[in-house]
Amino acid sequence: MKAVFWIAGAVVFYAYLGYAVWLWIWSLLSPRPVLRGWNEPLVSILMVVRNEEQTLNSKLSNLAALDYPPDRLEFIIASDGSSDRTAQILSDAAKDNRFHILVSSESKGKACRLNEALAVAQGEIAVFVDARQWIERDALRLLLENFVDPTVGCVSGELMLGDAALGEAEKRMGIYWRIEKKVRVLESASGSVVGATGALYAARRSLLQPIPPETILDDVLLPLQISRQGARVIFDGRARAWDDPDLGAEKEFKRKVRTLTGNYQLLQIAPWVLSGANPLLFRFISHKLLRLAVPFALAALLVASAFVPGALYRAALILQLAFYALSLFALWNQALSNRLGPLMRVANAALALIVLNTAAVVAFGNFVTGRKEVWAR
Repeated sequence: MKAVFWIAGAVVFYAYLGYAVWLWIWSLLSPRPVLRGWNEPLVSILMVVRNEEQTLNSKLSNLAALDYPPDRLEFIIASDGSSDRTAQILSDAAKDNRFHILVSSESKGKACRLNEALAVAQGEIAVFVDARQWIERDALRLLLENFVDPTVGCVSGELMLGDAALGEAEKRMGIYWRIEKKVRVLESASGSVVGATGALYAARRSLLQPIPPETILDDVLLPLQISRQGARVIFDGRARAWDDPDLGAEKEFKRKVRTLTGNYQLLQIAPWVLSGANPLLFRFISHKLLRLAVPFALAALLVASAFVPGALYRAALILQLAFYALSLFALWNQALSNRLGPLMRVANAALALIVLNTAAVVAFGNFVTGRKEVWAR
């Protein structure tokens, strides 16, 4: 049981902190700066939508207002089986000859429509965006500056939670999100990022390959395919997209489950990601896979603490029970008063960790039962 305790503890520590520390050290020992410069290639902006009548007009206006020469830009928007006014809105948008519209009454999933959009794209650079987020006007230019460096094959922008005019919502900026952002910065500074921000990322079209139609995480699989061809996948925090920091507990939980299920799915549809064919194998395991193991490591840590004698293990047990009690306190506080304070910040961090790992357990259940999901708004 002692071995279980220490191994489980090591998995939890490394997944959330140890890997970030290793990246920080490696970025100091072996920095990989990116060459940047003015760049105006032909660009194809790709977006797949389904039943987005509420957000689509504002999103199309947002895209049309990006700071980039109109004659160097095309928009390819694919509607996947929309049953609302999405198709009509896109038809109106097509009056601008920069907009190429692909409408299908049948829903085949986002990945399938991305493949179709890429097949007709003409740009040297393909930029992938989602319907909900608002993109800053200069974000496209900032992304493209990185492609002056011939070693760069894919560039991820940054997702900001909050309002562009007011800044990020500190209340929603939990410790996990802060660590995740820092990990992406350090991965980029020392080599390549594992995956991209789905709301805003760009890639050399010559390096893009079709992906399986059932793919959930195109923003992970496409960058991994690019890195497999010897190109870098980097992160540029200057290019920003903004999203609502509070989608509601239920929607946010479903989003987490879907993302984590997508990580499991990658092992099925692209088994090479766990082989030497993946140049980011160590980073992929450290950043993606170990986090899937954390809920099981936490359970093992709790059980081992209860059964191993000794003051150290008793203290560890008490700390864990207090941690879980704090998460329950945070849940109660959110349901009633939603008060803030130092204690509540710690309690909210505990709750966020519990919710994340609960989502990981649900994702594991989806994986072992073969439950599939090819689309989520």
